Order: sequence, then C-alpha cells, then structure tokens
Amino acid sequence: MSRRPARWHGLLPVAKSPGPTSHDVVDIARKALRQRRIGHTGTLDPTAEGLLLLLAGQATRLQQYLLGWDKTYLGEIRLGRATTTYDAEGETIEPAGPAPALRREDLDALEAAFSGHIEQVPPPFSAKKVAGKKLYELARAGETVDVKPKPVTVFELHLSMQAGDVMRFEVRTSSGFYVRSLAHDLGVRLGCGAHLIHLKRIAIGPYTVEDALSQQELEAASSPEEVLKSTAWTPLEKIRLPFPSVDLNPAAEDRFMHGGEVIILRKGGAEMAGGDALSVHGRQGQLLGIGTVGSVLARGRTIVVRPKMVLDLGKR
Repeated sequence: MSRRPARWHGLLPVAKSPGPTSHDVVDIARKALRQRRIGHTGTLDPTAEGLLLLLAGQATRLQQYLLGWDKTYLGEIRLGRATTTYDAEGETIEPAGPAPALRREDLDALEAAFSGHIEQVPPPFSAKKVAGKKLYELARAGETVDVKPKPVTVFELHLSMQAGDVMRFEVRTSSGFYVRSLAHDLGVRLGCGAHLIHLKRIAIGPYTVEDALSQQELEAASSPEEVLKSTAWTPLEKIRLPFPSVDLNPAAEDRFMHGGEVIILRKGGAEMAGGDALSVHGRQGQLLGIGTVGSVLARGRTIVVRPKMVLDLGKR
C-alpha cells in the first residue's frame, strides 16, 4: 500500500458486523481510501456489532478528544451462568443457578443500583493494560491480577425480561464503560450469574449507527470517492467534539493558528473555568483545533483561550 501522505481527512462512522475485530475494519477502510493513516475511537469486541468511528488523516489527532462522547448500547444478557470472559465464549464460573422471576419493580431496583456514578472492574479478558500488559494476555497466561475498580457513569439504563432467562437492556454510558462487566455484575447481584450474549453499539455522542456506512458498503467500495461521497463521511472541519465551542474572528483565528492566546468576548452559555477544553472554530465555522481556558475575566464575560492542538489545515 502507498506510503504517501494522507489525502483524505475526516471522520467515517461504520456499522461493523459481528465477527471482524475493530482493527479488521480499519484495514478495510485503509484499502477503500487507499491510505494508511486511519484509526478508530474505541474498540468493539469481535462478536459485537454496531457503530465504529473511524478517523482518517489529520482527524486521527482528534482521537483522544472524541473518546469523551457518551456511548449507547443495546443488547441481551443470559441469566443463570457466569463465565470467565463475561460473555458466551467463556467457561462457567460461580455464581450459577436458576434465573429468578423478576417483576417490574425488581428491574426498577436493578436500574437504580447500576445508574449514576458507579465503580466498575474491567473483565479479566479485556484490552485494559496493567503494568504494561493487556488483561487478556495475563488471563491467558494463567496470571491472577488484582484490578482496581474505576469510576464510570451510567446516564440511562433500561432493563426488560424476554422469554425464558434472557434480559434485554439499553444503556447510555460514559467512555471506558464495559458492558460485559455490567452483565456479570447484574448476575452477581441476582445471585444466579449472568453473561452477555449480544451487543450492538447504536450511538457515540451525536453519531448513530443508522447514519453510518455499512461494513459491506465499505468493503465493496471500488474507489475512495465512493466513500467520500457517502452521507456518512464528515470532513475534518465539520467534526463535532464533546466540548463547548467558540468562534474566532479573522484576527483571532490567525493568532490561534500560529500558537497564540486569544481573548474571546462571550455572549452567554455555561460557566467556564481555567483548564476547560474548547472546540475552536474559524470565521466560516470550520474546526481549527482544541483550546483550553487560560483564565476567565470580567465575571465570565471574557475568556482567554490557549491553543492545545491546532489542525494544520494548510496541508490539506
């Protein structure tokens, strides 16, 4: 494949099918767009399906910032058996037992217990690193690791029972949340064990799977232009970030693009504090980069913005 500089810069939502890894989908995109500089903003397990956000060219510099978007999932959990992997591929472990008969008030209590700010331990078979090694590598080697829980946020959780022992869920979470851990923890709380049997990511912030290019369409693309003309493709300057945005006048835009601080007169909006991240836009609404609030003046009506990451739009 050509090692020439990237020609295409933007964001591509892709609807991944069950089976391939997230990296497999990145490779498909590299072939379709005929360039190497492509990444993604968060993996899906091979058995999972749904939305992947791919980034091409300079948009890969936004990867860490796009991780701030919340994520929404649909899926199913089977009650009655916990597993080593927290999904159907693992071996049976405790707890295990018959699924209880759950009434609506029982499901309401579970929703309340697993909503809001909670702590969660990642699955033993996951890509989270401990001492430089991925947990699944340590688990396969038979090493037991004491993994500390980490804080995550569940904004919305809806549970319902299907036929037999299957629980269906829809959940909207902060970044870094493990749905497999949710399935396992629900089983522990019920005392019967549980594991994830189906998962589909349907949204990442404002990007939805309905608006994504299907994996099959991406594989079938005969030229980069077929991908770029799809409604799923978002050019670099139009990418939406999970921060408040500010617009610069021509003089401030030029200063920001050359690494200088700019002073912005605000016309309302949420309160800001020093260190807050901002999505910085130019005179035509195009994304220029990421800024941080250096200081807040005149009772919040004026802020000083410092460049944190500036996109090199001139090389596009």
